[in-house]
Amino acid sequence: MAGFGDMQSLLKQAQDMQRRMQEAQRSLGERILEGSAGGGAVKAYVNGNQELQAVKIDKAAVDPDDVETLEDLVTGALRQALQAAKELREREMAKVTGGMNLPGMGF
Repeated sequence: MAGFGDMQSLLKQAQDMQRRMQEAQRSLGERILEGSAGGGAVKAYVNGNQELQAVKIDKAAVDPDDVETLEDLVTGALRQALQAAKELREREMAKVTGGMNLPGMGF
């Protein structure tokens, strides 16, 4: 019967970790990170779950004769914001998992 107690303890630990992971994901959804390009002419905002929240473009960055540059600035700002969100998510989830890499957990 000693094995049953160990199994209950393991199950409780797994449930606790799942609860902490759900709380971390909720918290990440509330945190907004910014990426910028062109000296701040283009800013992208994403939450900690890597979901785009907004893009802000300074009027000075809009040149109808050079759309490609604006596209590059938007892409750069988004990449920067998403990278910041990815790093934040990895740090926060590592706190929950104790640094264990858990396959299939989405982070």
